[in-house]
This record gives sequence, structure tokens and C-alpha cells, in this order.
Amino acid sequence: MAQPLMPHATAVWLVENTALTFQQIADFCGLHVLEVQAIADETASTRYIPRDPIRAGELTEAEIERGQKDPAVRLQMSDVPEQQKRTKGPRYTPVSKRQDKPDGVAWLLRYHPELSDGQISKLIGTTKSTIAAIRDRSHWNIQNIKTQDPVALGLCSQRELDALVQKAAKKRGETPEPVALDEESASLIEELKRERAQREAAGDAEDDSAA
Repeated sequence: MAQPLMPHATAVWLVENTALTFQQIADFCGLHVLEVQAIADETASTRYIPRDPIRAGELTEAEIERGQKDPAVRLQMSDVPEQQKRTKGPRYTPVSKRQDKPDGVAWLLRYHPELSDGQISKLIGTTKSTIAAIRDRSHWNIQNIKTQDPVALGLCSQRELDALVQKAAKKRGETPEPVALDEESASLIEELKRERAQREAAGDAEDDSAA
């Protein structure tokens, strides 16, 4: 089953904005129900910025309403069209949106400090010197710069931003545990992982013997 690009951040949004059960959210995001419980109880060791799956094109309002009416419903991922690859070179931004770039940069610097200046430059289509000026507040228009989501401003797509955040995390070798669970819960999750691995190994062995 397809899963959202950023499952934990998506789970946070669903917990905060819907009446779906923890199990429904866990199934949709590919998480264990105890992880979703920890997010709801605010006992998770890692804090995630909520990610709207509706705006990302991964879930519809109608599908959420269907799930809220029946706890037995398993949410279905929307068909997200393949993101068209952009040719090399600086990103073109319409003149009407160019004045919004500093606001988008300020948002990225605040909420995604793991991104490099080069990554932000390519994503937004601005210069590294502009990014540095906004960071150290020496930008000529710093008093009027507002922290705004570059996706909402139309400077990039949600999928582009999510992919870049994932890439930055992998480059830094970050694999944080999303929740802080008690010993019993942690043991349960490990047991479930082992059982899943054993089933997959058994399935591979059957495929090999059939071949």
C-alpha cells in the first residue's frame, strides 16, 4: 500500500485536524498505532511540523469524511501524478511572485535549518547572498519580510519541498526514532518488526522454490 512521503508529519496533521482513529492514521501512514498514540499524547521525542496530505494531493476531504464515518475504513491514497522533472538551470519564477521569495526563504531557514543554502537557492530560485542576508538580518528589506510557507506562496510544490527535506536528512545520516515509548511498547514494536521480517523471508524462499 502506498504511503505518504512524510508519514510522521502527515500523522501529526491527521491527529490534529481529523476525527480518524489512531489505527486508521497508523495504517495510512505506515506507522505502528503506538507511534500515533505518542504523537497524540505529545510524548514523542521528535517534534514534526504538521504536513497537510490534502494539499499534498495524497488524500481527499471526501476520503477523510468516509473514514470518520466508519472506523473500519482503511484510507486510500490518492493517485498523485508523477512530478515532471525540471530541466537544469535556475528556476523561473513569475514576476508577480518574485517579491515573495524572501518570505519563503525566511520560512525555510526557520523550519528547515537542515537545508543548505545551495538547496534553498535551487528550490526557491534565489541567490546564496540573499539567503545569507536574510539569515543574519542584514537584508535591505528585513523589516518587511514575513515568514511564509513557500508552497502556499506558489514558489515550489509540496512534493519538491518534502523530497528535499528527506534528502537533507539522509545526507546527515539522521534516522531519529519518532517516539519515546515505554519498555513494553518498544518490545512489542520490535517483535512485530521481527515477525514481519520473518514473513518476508518466508515469502522470498517460497518464490525461489517456485522458480
